[in-house]
Amino acid sequence: MVQQARAAATKRQIVRGAATMFEKSGFEGARLGNIVEVAGITKGALYFHFRSKEDLARFIIGEQHSISIAAVEAIGRERAPAIEQIVMLCHEMVRQIVHDPVVRAGIRITLELSAGDEGPADPYLEWIDACELLARRAIEEDDLRRDIDPARLARFVIGAFTGLNTVSQVLTKHTDLAERVDDMWEFVLPGIMPTGRHHKIASIRRARWTPVEGNRADA
Repeated sequence: MVQQARAAATKRQIVRGAATMFEKSGFEGARLGNIVEVAGITKGALYFHFRSKEDLARFIIGEQHSISIAAVEAIGRERAPAIEQIVMLCHEMVRQIVHDPVVRAGIRITLELSAGDEGPADPYLEWIDACELLARRAIEEDDLRRDIDPARLARFVIGAFTGLNTVSQVLTKHTDLAERVDDMWEFVLPGIMPTGRHHKIASIRRARWTPVEGNRADA
């Protein structure tokens, strides 16, 4: 048990060190020697857990995906209206990006690998699917116009968020990401909600999900 706990701690140490390097230098720029140095472990320890840099990168993408999907599932269990849950989902993604280096690294690696047709599509597809389900519920709850196509709206929302994230990273290193996402909803909600529901827009924009301590998506 002690050895297993030590091995698990070492693996977490490697992942955190690798995330730091991948976020800083990207997949191509990160070197295993730098990862070993930042993580404070030996190359032997690294190769015990991961066969290659590619293996390590894929693991980090998987971790980022697990963190995000855990939040999607937790938000889906909230009793808030579906339209508020969509806003919650976007702002929870902001929180993860700002505070979790594994999430930032996973997103960067995914985008880099996608440029070469090797990036996994699952994280985006599952975000889109979750958003589509919430959009369908929001229509049933009369908070979205009935002529809105839930699948198209979901793809737009996740695509728009991804673009905002990229521009925010380039211009402000994510310091304004939450504000930019709030801007998105200020512009979008009046166009997708029935006129009779516009009085709810201000409260919907303020909707946030607060992870329970000890049960955080990134714990």
